[in-house]
Amino acid sequence: MLLLGGLWLSMVVALFAFRSVVMPFAGAALIAYLVQPLVARITRVKVAGRPVPRWVAILLIYAGFFVGVYLFFVALVPQLYLELARVSRDAVAFANTLTPEHVQELAQRAETWLSTRGIPVALSNRALEGADAAAHNGQFSLALDLEQLLGDSVKRASSLVQENLGDIVNVSRSIVAGVAAGVFMLFFVLMVGAFFSIDAQAIRSYFGTLIPHEYAHDARQLVARIDSSLAGVVRGQVTICIVNGALTFIGLLLFGVKFAFLLATIATLFSLIPIFGTILSSVPIVLIALADGFQKGLAILAWIVGIHALEAYFLNPKIMGQAAHLHPVIVAFSLIAGERLYGLVGALFAVPVAAILVACFDYARLKAQPRPAVAAPVAAEPPVRSEG
Repeated sequence: MLLLGGLWLSMVVALFAFRSVVMPFAGAALIAYLVQPLVARITRVKVAGRPVPRWVAILLIYAGFFVGVYLFFVALVPQLYLELARVSRDAVAFANTLTPEHVQELAQRAETWLSTRGIPVALSNRALEGADAAAHNGQFSLALDLEQLLGDSVKRASSLVQENLGDIVNVSRSIVAGVAAGVFMLFFVLMVGAFFSIDAQAIRSYFGTLIPHEYAHDARQLVARIDSSLAGVVRGQVTICIVNGALTFIGLLLFGVKFAFLLATIATLFSLIPIFGTILSSVPIVLIALADGFQKGLAILAWIVGIHALEAYFLNPKIMGQAAHLHPVIVAFSLIAGERLYGLVGALFAVPVAAILVACFDYARLKAQPRPAVAAPVAAEPPVRSEG
């Protein structure tokens, strides 16, 4: 008993000592857990009277994953190119319209709008001349040369770009290096995840030997509780992300919001982070819609609120289930703690880790509660025979 306890303690100490390299292996374990239902289904299929090996099932799943990624980028890159080209065209068209006459027209409109609200501001050339005359007479009037301000802003922007051109090159190098490191880490995590999935039974059997025989039943019950909670949090959240992204894309197309494909992709990815990811992905959608009109912004906001209401009151209970339900306070605390410890990656893993800890805590709490005493059955008294 003490020897097994020492082994568990040594593993905890080793994980803490090498905590800086734990996250890739945690990601590999999470991938192995995600694909486990698919692996189980594929291995039940028999080919020539023999079940499909686990390594073949893993290869088939990974092949499907890379095909899906390829199709996604094939669909994303043209859409992204068209949307970026649209932004460039709009920016160039807006810059071409900034002639002196158009700037003066904009300045007069702004003056009229501000004056109706009791704010005396001089923006156009005519108003600036009047403001100078008023200043000579001792009257106060706020004056701002809009044309000169725009010209100075353009000059400052061009000089800033020229001065920081070397920094832009360095940033580009850092981005390329980061992308290369991310691709390498992705293949490393997928490889380790494949090893975990192929040897899942051997890994479970090995950890079973580290548990004393008298606690084996409790360990099986605890693992079942953790699996029920983790399955809802991890697999359920992935399913909800896909549904959320699809509904967001439909709404963006219905209301004619620009950059629909890109915004829906951002909403899908950010939905992996509960609560905060949803809020962060909704802000650019509403802002871009508001640029086309207040009514469109209000309509798309109502659509997003409807999606999240559907998620909260229907999808979460149906897909995640009650076993995976975590209080929003626990979710928020785990997200902040994960982000502080490991950044964005820590925030992604925060809720699954919180689900495991909550499942262990609840199981220990239930085991610590005294069981109600069951009254022993009272034996029936034998009938008294009368002596006759």
